[in-house]
Order: sequence, then C-alpha cells, then structure tokens
Amino acid sequence: MGLTVLLAMFGGLGLFLYGMRVMSDSIEKVAGAKLRNILEKLTTNRFTGMLVGIIFTGIIQSSSACTVMVVSFVNSGLMNLYQAAGVIFGANIGTTITSQLVSFNLSEVAPVILLLGVVIVMFCKKQNVVKLAEIVVGFGILFLGLSNMSGAMASMKDHPQVVSLLSSLDNPFMAILIGTVLTAIIQSSSVTVSIVLLMANQGLIPKEITLFIILGCNIGACTPALLSSLAGKRDAKRAAYIHLLFNIIGTVLFFVIFMVAMNPVVNVIDTVSSDPGRFVANAHTIIKIVQVIILLPFSNLIVKLTYLLVPGEDEKIGYRASFQLKYIGDKVLFNPATAVTDVIKELDRMATLASENLNRAMNALITLDEEDITEVYEVEKNIDFLNHAITDYLVKINQTTLPIEDLKSIGALFHVVNDIERIGDHAENIADSARMRQERGVEFSKDAIAEMGAMMERVNDILRYAVEIFAQSKEEHMQDVIRIEDEIDNLEREYQQSHIDRLTKNECTPAAGMIFSDVISGLERVADHATNIAFAIVESEDE
Repeated sequence: MGLTVLLAMFGGLGLFLYGMRVMSDSIEKVAGAKLRNILEKLTTNRFTGMLVGIIFTGIIQSSSACTVMVVSFVNSGLMNLYQAAGVIFGANIGTTITSQLVSFNLSEVAPVILLLGVVIVMFCKKQNVVKLAEIVVGFGILFLGLSNMSGAMASMKDHPQVVSLLSSLDNPFMAILIGTVLTAIIQSSSVTVSIVLLMANQGLIPKEITLFIILGCNIGACTPALLSSLAGKRDAKRAAYIHLLFNIIGTVLFFVIFMVAMNPVVNVIDTVSSDPGRFVANAHTIIKIVQVIILLPFSNLIVKLTYLLVPGEDEKIGYRASFQLKYIGDKVLFNPATAVTDVIKELDRMATLASENLNRAMNALITLDEEDITEVYEVEKNIDFLNHAITDYLVKINQTTLPIEDLKSIGALFHVVNDIERIGDHAENIADSARMRQERGVEFSKDAIAEMGAMMERVNDILRYAVEIFAQSKEEHMQDVIRIEDEIDNLEREYQQSHIDRLTKNECTPAAGMIFSDVISGLERVADHATNIAFAIVESEDE
C-alpha cells in the first residue's frame, strides 16, 4: 500500500476526529448548561433518564461526554446510581445517531457546509451566532475527513495484499478485540464504527465481521468514563462500571446470538437496507436498542452488582471539616460541564460555615463563653482556607472550555466567595468584641441585648434566603431578601438612635455603647453581603 494512500487515510482520520471534537465542544459550550439542567431535573426514574440520555447524546454526538458527565454528577451527589443507570442506557442508543448520519453520505456537500460555517465565524460579530457556526464548521470538517478516508479506502482495493489481509479476518474474538482496542485508543465508538462503515462500503470487511467489531467498540467506549472515575468517589467508579457491565453483558448476549444464528440476523438487518454502510449503521442501532430493551428491567441488579465490584464507603467529609475541599480540588473528579455546579456546592458549604460562625460569635458576645470565642477563631481560619482554595479553583476553571452560561457566572462566583469571606470576618470582629467585653468587664443593658437579638434574627432570615437563591435557584425568595434588607437598614438606624438615647440617659456605659454600635453596623453589612449573594448569579445571567 502506497505512502500516499496511508497519508490520505490518516489525514482523513485526523480531520474526522478534529471535526467531531469541534462539533461536540461547540455544542457543549452553546447548550451545555441547559442540557446539564435537563440532566439534573428529568432523571427522576430510569425511563425518563433513558430518554434524556438518548436526546442528550444525540445532540452532543458523544456517549463518552454524556457518561463522563453522569459520572461527574454522581460524584457530586447531584444524581444517584439508579438515575445514572437510565441515562447511561439511553446514551448507548444516542451514540448510534453518529453512524446513522455517516451512513447518509454527506461528503459531497461537506465543503459547502464548511465554507458556510467559516464565513459566519469570520464575519459575524454576534457571539451566539459565531458559537452556532462553530458547530457547523465541526460538522463540515467531520464529513470532509470522512470523504478523505473513503477515497483512501477505495484505493486500498487496488492492493491485493490489503484486501487479502482484511478478508482473512474471520475470527470473532479477534474482531471484538480489534474493536475494543481501537475504540479505547480513539476514545470514541462513533469514530470506530464510522471507520468500519466506510471499510464495509468499499467491500474491505465482510458484513458478519463488522458485527463483532461493533461489539468490541461498545466495550472500548467505556474507557473515557472508567478513566474519568479514577479520581472520583466510589459511587463515581460504580457509575462507570454500570456502563462497562451494560456493554459486557450485551456483548456476551449478542456474541451467542451471532454464533448461533448469524445468517438470520444478517438477513433481518439487510431487509432495512442492503447497502453495506447502512448495514453497519443499522446493526449498531439495533444492537443498542435490543440491549436496552433486555437489560433496562434489570438495571437495579446491575447497580447492585457494582457494589460488589467497588465495595466500601467513602470517607465522609462534613461541611465543618477543617482545611478540606469536599466538592472541588485535585482529589475530586473534574469535568468542565459540572465544574461551576461543584463550585456552587462548595460555596454553599462555606456559607453555612460562615452563618453558623456568625451565630456562634453572637452567642459568645452575650454569654462570654470562652470555648465559643476560641472556636470562632478556628472556624474563621477554615473559612479563609476555603476562600483561597475556591478562588484558585475558579481561576483554574476559567482557563478551561466551559459552557457559555457557566462562563458568564465565573465573575459572580468570585464576588460570592468574597462576600462569604467578609461575613466570616464580621463573625471574627464580634468575637473580638466578646473578648474585649470579657477583659474589661463591660455589661450590656437588657434593651441592648434584645435589640441585638432581634437584629440577628432578621440577619439569619436574609442569610437563609440568600443562600437558597444562590445554591438552589429559589428565586421566589428574591422579594423576601429585598424586604428583609430594607427592614434591617431601618432597624440599624432605629437601634443606633436607641443607643444614643441610652447613652444620654446614662443607661449604658460608653464602652458598652461602642461595642453595641459596632455590632449593629456589622450585622447591617452582613445583610448587604447576603443581598449581594442572592443577586450574584441572577445578575450574571442578565448580562
């Protein structure tokens, strides 16, 4: 086989892989956040999960991207294993759409599609339109690569030694192994099946052997999810094993069927279309659909089997764990599509710490409990650690390929982590006041204690609503935040005047009055930070 043919073959493969990557990445950037939200909300049972998996994978043209995202969701606690099973099953059907597209030979219009996409990217100034055009560019490059590969394979027929070698591939086990290894290397079953489809079109591989190669492709397709789960928790590994078990069990079932009734199977698939390329695409789709029909009723058993393969439980990291990240960081599974979601969960944890510490500090101010004062300072160190660690992580993910909507929220997240850290600082300031009161023997009047308690009660309300809006998107509480923030502003003015009245009547000492004034002002600023947190993501979405 000539060097020119080999170069054309590898050049076409390179274009195909690059086109697939550009198209998939562009779709994730344009619609990744919306697709992720659908994945979160519409996977309550295995049937809806399966449908979501089919649609999701069909849109982004990558079962690997879908399963890796599912593994990330399981790792973050956003999805349980039973929900994940349905999505993974559906993703296996959705991935066959690529081979169906390839089988409808669109190579002739590929240059036109590519040119159209490039012209829009170069001359259009609207970023949303440019991102959509990048999908078209990827689509065009993909089919241009297919055209090159198809031409190179047509030339292979002129080399008897190549035809003889490929025709001699009649060992089912070897065919499965080839499909597995090739897909594991390329990390895309869609690409491997497309190559097999082109070879079948040129008459280089018998139809019967393509079926066994497809089975191998299904097993090799599990590699990306397995690799991504290595850094994850045990449930993330179990999610990856669901994918592996589904394909291994399905491969064994179809291997037996093919060995027992190969001719009837080929005849049935041929009734849809006798074209060799369409045969491969249809076989791929039929195998996956039948696998899902057979195995979906047993999905719960497959999930339970993963607990035997990955026994034990992960070490629990509580929200108060010192100097540890729970949802993000080097020891946690990273995926661009879920990175911002994971940051929000870490910030939710940090906000809970800060809110709890603020209440602890206020309690210490009244009771002068030495243990509470000491713990406020210790927790504040942990909040400072989280502040630096989360900020560093945001800088890191800002340099990766994030969905457009997530990219818009990065700036807001920087502000949120700063607001939470400032709430922690106010708790430390109140602890300082408690220490001062303790050392100087300062006493508060009953009215001052009651007013600080009333102020703290409203601050707790606004903090709770703000964190719910930020972490859980409960925007129905937005008006509550605005109302309470106004109430706290009014209380601050009212209580400062009451403080002045008590001073003029000699009902409190100047030292007590100074601490009271600082605490009331600090709590009002905490309410301002809470309001900033509530509006952060909403305002970033409106930009």
